[in-house]
Amino acid sequence: MHLQLFRHATMHLSLPEGTILIDPMLSAQGALDPVPHSPNPRANPLVPLPLLPNEIVKSSNACLVTHLHRDHFDTAAAQLLPKELPVFCPPFATAALQEQGFKSVQAAAPQAHWQQLRLTLTEGQHGLGEIGRQMGAVAGFVLTGPDRPSIYLAGDTVWCPEVADALKTHRPDIIILYGGGARFTHAGPITMTETDVLTVCRHAPQAQVIVVHMEAFDHCLLSRSQLRQHLQTAGVNALVPNDGDIIMLD
Repeated sequence: MHLQLFRHATMHLSLPEGTILIDPMLSAQGALDPVPHSPNPRANPLVPLPLLPNEIVKSSNACLVTHLHRDHFDTAAAQLLPKELPVFCPPFATAALQEQGFKSVQAAAPQAHWQQLRLTLTEGQHGLGEIGRQMGAVAGFVLTGPDRPSIYLAGDTVWCPEVADALKTHRPDIIILYGGGARFTHAGPITMTETDVLTVCRHAPQAQVIVVHMEAFDHCLLSRSQLRQHLQTAGVNALVPNDGDIIMLD
């Protein structure tokens, strides 16, 4: 089993069942407009993919979508992914994916299955208070199967009671967090900050923690070097991969 980060939250998770493409944002560098009210507006994505989009799609056996914001499922992904590809998602995303022509959309309500893999839906908050309500529904997933570590993909969330409940309920072996401390000029963070990441690590000391969702979209202000320094100072181990890195999962 291994994870390859391509960019932002776009990853390949290679499991015994096959390779799952997670949150595909396949647009070319600079093809998308800046985020409205970004503190640092620039054309998105900020960086290119390390592989050609067609190469990523060709080696994908299924797709997992946490939510439908354009930095997690963009127009390029909708156009490039085969319409017969199994797509797993939260219930609130099902209709929109089907309207785009995908024929094998399976909602985790609260679970979905793919061969021996079980995908269990988890909740989160895409920011606290009013900004979280404005951002809308998001979701995460816990992936489990026989004779393998469990994986918690938290999705776009800050530290909140829903994340704490997921850690307590599922006790995952591997945790994938969406970092970057994304925010707007008028509100607090909508993805995990360095403090949130540290809190997760301290609540799940048994887990291998991996932090993605960094340095690819203009409203993500927390850099990899800042997060690594914060974790080192706190004496906490977590992986903060670069784009293209492959991480073995054990």
